[in-house]
Amino acid sequence: MAYTALYRKYRPSEFEDRKFRPQTFESVIGQEHIVRTLKNQMKTGRVSHAYLFCGTRGTGKTSTAKIFARAINCTNPTADGEPCNECAVCKDILAGRSVNVIEIDAASNNGVDNIREIREEVKYPPTQGKYKVYIIDEVHMLSAAAFNALLKTLEEPPAHVIFILATTDPQKVPATILSRVQRFDFRRITTETIAQTLMGYLKEEGQQATPEAVRYVAHLGDGSMRDSLSILDQCLAFFSGEEVTLEKVLDIMGAVDQTIFFEMTDALAKRDAKEAMLLVEQMMQDGRDVKQFVTELLQHLRNLLMAATLPDVTRILDLSAEDGERLKKAAGVLSPEELIYFIGKFSDLQSEMKWATNERILLEVELMKLCAPWTEKDLTALAARLGELERRMEEGVPAAITQAAPTEKPKEKPKPKRRPPALPEDRKEVQEKWALLRNDVEDAVLKAKLAQVEIGFKEDEFLYLICAYPALTDMIQRGMDKIAAVLEKETGKSFELRTTTKDEYEKWREAAYGKEEETPSAEADAEFASLLGQYFPEADVE
Repeated sequence: MAYTALYRKYRPSEFEDRKFRPQTFESVIGQEHIVRTLKNQMKTGRVSHAYLFCGTRGTGKTSTAKIFARAINCTNPTADGEPCNECAVCKDILAGRSVNVIEIDAASNNGVDNIREIREEVKYPPTQGKYKVYIIDEVHMLSAAAFNALLKTLEEPPAHVIFILATTDPQKVPATILSRVQRFDFRRITTETIAQTLMGYLKEEGQQATPEAVRYVAHLGDGSMRDSLSILDQCLAFFSGEEVTLEKVLDIMGAVDQTIFFEMTDALAKRDAKEAMLLVEQMMQDGRDVKQFVTELLQHLRNLLMAATLPDVTRILDLSAEDGERLKKAAGVLSPEELIYFIGKFSDLQSEMKWATNERILLEVELMKLCAPWTEKDLTALAARLGELERRMEEGVPAAITQAAPTEKPKEKPKPKRRPPALPEDRKEVQEKWALLRNDVEDAVLKAKLAQVEIGFKEDEFLYLICAYPALTDMIQRGMDKIAAVLEKETGKSFELRTTTKDEYEKWREAAYGKEEETPSAEADAEFASLLGQYFPEADVE
């Protein structure tokens, strides 16, 4: 007999060799809640006319549907509700010869005509057994017209017909269909359960693999038994006759050892760009896939976030006790805020890599940015920066930074107030004649704007154009060449021009020279002297 892929061998199918196939409910992996309900329905005679099996790929939806189809038609079922697999009906269904169990792929038979054929066929009773069973796989692929055609038949089917609808996307199934079926949600299979099952299959196949390799294969399956079997089959084919080890699985899948992720998070926590680049180089030298690395790094960061926020993560993250303990120890390397920030950044990077021709460059640039000083100002980045500061304070920082200020500071002698420096004659002349000079600008719009500009100086060689409001600085900046040309023409000298706002200039002046004391004007002095003379005529007012 030709070779059969493992995922096909270990499921209900039409092959003659039934040695390895799940033939009973007990062989369905990780779906005890569904198996128990279906067996109780058969034992009590409360079998429904329509079911919806939904869940992610490779969790046993179609396998359970076929076992259920045999169990309800079996002429000699066990007391526990299992099919006997020995009667003529069970053998015909197992061999795929029965006309009473019809399996339809809705992905390729999604038209209204296909459903009309079903409506015509359901009128006829089964030739064997009690029920005619229709298993419609990927039912969410049916068109709207096909769903409408199925609706009436699904609501009031003949007593001898049972519909089992299977889908990986129940959100796309219309509510009118959902209200007429019993829904069963298939859970993702745990990594530990998949690993134990794979070890049993390896024993049946006479193959050798280390527990670490099998567990990593189960982890890559991401809750899907079929995916795990496909990966294991690939590894067995590549290393034919050899024991499959973790290193060999990593070679096949282009993945990296989990240690590199712990080292990468340490480098990110220390903002060590050099170490991060060396880790990328090591990964590339080992021939690993960059996209796979980013995917697994994201998963690692998510696991660290869970470990940092939850007391017990072994069950939630589906990890062994050893891996859970290692993750818990590493959870304090980065704060939760930093982890959330990094997860967002690497998620964006993962999307960008779909269209990139050189994924390594994108990864290295992103790592360099994450190891550089904080530059982003969004809320997530600011929260991450605060989380980093809190983490560093807990780890211990130099005393000069953390030293508390004394309760009583010694009184400092007031510093003598500085005075503005004397102005060079050329710049002072421009300041005095500014009202005339600005009128020589030929651009009428610019000339109008210069009416709201004053001339100021700082302790440098620049001539400052002080703008009344911030938006004005951009307008003046665009006309700087014209202003410089007018000043050079009228004074015969060149000037280095800069723009600033009035508020910024006044703040600088107050910081540099202190707040100026208000002095009474000449008009105020004259008015005061006049009043003083009226009340005190003999007073000598200077």
